[in-house]
Amino acid sequence: MNDRFILDTAVRDNFFSVIESLLFVYGDPISLKDISDVLEEKEDFVKSLMDEFELLYKNSDRGLKVFNIDGKYQFGTKPENEKYIVRLLKTNQRQSLSQAAIETLSIISYKQPVTRVEIEEIRGVRSDKAIQTLLDKDLIKESGRLEAIGRPILYGTTDNFLKQFGIEKLEELPVLDDVELDD
Repeated sequence: MNDRFILDTAVRDNFFSVIESLLFVYGDPISLKDISDVLEEKEDFVKSLMDEFELLYKNSDRGLKVFNIDGKYQFGTKPENEKYIVRLLKTNQRQSLSQAAIETLSIISYKQPVTRVEIEEIRGVRSDKAIQTLLDKDLIKESGRLEAIGRPILYGTTDNFLKQFGIEKLEELPVLDDVELDD
């Protein structure tokens, strides 16, 4: 194990090369612990490497970005390159959301886990289609069942939601002022 935080350039670059390969090959978000285990280094040391690695990609002209989502790391493409990727794939993956989907996503992101009935009580209208759209776009997921009659599905946001909105964890969502609803 290694406690050093100051590395010579060749050693640092070797770690970066390995980390880059891990993120590329793994595809899914990978935890700091998993990276530390693979590198056989302490987590605090690897965290300092990852902070520097993120800056390397952030401050470069590369087409990739390192996403840190709730302590897990993943490569993704920079948002400014989206139009070229869409042309390549010949599909528009980032179609805008309807007003109903935006309202539903907002409710889920702030009140999760939440049931469809709770969403509909807040919105005042049915939300089946909006929920299905958000599921299809991998912005929300089924996160369990409520221990109540009928065991309704609970919904929560996904890591893709965090990535799409450029946040690392839900605590970074803007704070809503307390609003009293008139019944």
